Amino acid sequence: MPPFDESNGGAPSPKLPGKPCDPWMALKTQRGFGNEHETEALRGALPARNNPQRAPLGLYAEQYSGTAFTAPRATNRRTWVYRIAPSAARGAAALEKPPLAAPPRLEAPDVAAHEPLRWAPRGASTSGVDWVDGLEVVCGAGSPEGKDGVSIQSYRCDADMVDKAYASADGHLLIVPERGALRVTTELGRLRCAPGSCLVVPRNVLFSVAIDGEFARGWVLETYAGAFTLPELGPIGANGLAEARDFEAPVAWYEDRPCAFQIVTKFRGDFHASAATHSVFDVVAWRGTYAPVVYDLERFVPVNAVKCDHPDPSIFTVLTVPSSTPGVPVADFVVFPERYACAVDTFRPPYFHKNVMSEFMGLIRGAYDGKGEAFGPGCASLHGAGVPHGPDADTFAAASTCDTSRPAMLAGGLAFMFETNALLGVAPRYARGGPRGLDAAYASAWAALPRRFAGPKVAPDSA
Repeated sequence: MPPFDESNGGAPSPKLPGKPCDPWMALKTQRGFGNEHETEALRGALPARNNPQRAPLGLYAEQYSGTAFTAPRATNRRTWVYRIAPSAARGAAALEKPPLAAPPRLEAPDVAAHEPLRWAPRGASTSGVDWVDGLEVVCGAGSPEGKDGVSIQSYRCDADMVDKAYASADGHLLIVPERGALRVTTELGRLRCAPGSCLVVPRNVLFSVAIDGEFARGWVLETYAGAFTLPELGPIGANGLAEARDFEAPVAWYEDRPCAFQIVTKFRGDFHASAATHSVFDVVAWRGTYAPVVYDLERFVPVNAVKCDHPDPSIFTVLTVPSSTPGVPVADFVVFPERYACAVDTFRPPYFHKNVMSEFMGLIRGAYDGKGEAFGPGCASLHGAGVPHGPDADTFAAASTCDTSRPAMLAGGLAFMFETNALLGVAPRYARGGPRGLDAAYASAWAALPRRFAGPKVAPDSA
């Protein structure tokens, strides 16, 4: 891929001898989450009105609706794009047998997540698999048809998507890399998402993924209902957690390039492919509130207990998808960053618990204070609704005897959690006996916990 000049509307610029150039490392972006952005790759491409009789520069006006037309103003999302050719006129012809891997859907019958599950990292891919073909469903619930539920996927790839784009009509995507940075070209511009960052791609927005390095690996949360938004801060006040200003949306970027282009769409859980004669990345200008964003998780401002006891993990919520029931999310994206543990006379790691929510956790780097060495970077775990879990025996022993009179820095770690109200089922390839690295001995992590009870074997007679 040739280097690009950010000021010339997306046309390739010659590489200067002796001056290596990688514009992906310094992409221009727009700051903010859910606010009204506007950007043009060519001066004068953005009209004053949304839908003028004749758009500037011979462009076509097209609207992307992210919500129903009559959604309340505070939650209404839409973007107007001004492109070289409208999406409806690509001359696309359906491909009867597209060269695609199995679509990322929950295979039937799925397996109930009624026990604690943990998986080893997926190995490096060496077979020329791109990001779309490397998607696999780990677990999920609900259905895209009814716009209800979620799908949690993993990806592993070692090739770029060349003249190929993907969009999900089923839901909004939140992508969390663990290995390898992603260079993502979307219809609205380009973003780079490295491990330690997350990327939100709205429903129906086409994008293509290239990778840094030999291979890339990570996870995807797809939510069929609602859209990602910032959580309310409540008693925390005006500041803290994820700030809207730290999210980055792309600036307009386009290419006017004839080619044999493949468009892959996920609809009702299945992949569908069509062919176009030009690149779909032909948006010269756009304005609106419906756009992909990338967020550097290092910018998250953690809040924690500073004297005693243990707050709920909700205080680490980066993004949430609200449901129609107040306080009950369709899904939360929670992150556990570097932070101080300073509660006195308190068991500091996560306590033993079982929830009405389902918790899918992954480790991006370092270690997680609630799990032992067996849970390394790239590992994932699932504790379904009602499944009891907590620290393993070694973690419990260390946390029960450590000096809590001094703060301790939890350094070097970055873990995340997808939490959902859905009762998740597990895809067979990730269930017991499947090929995807299930740790059959995971439940034994609690077998070594000693019985320390010092009271009588039978309760005293209350009479």
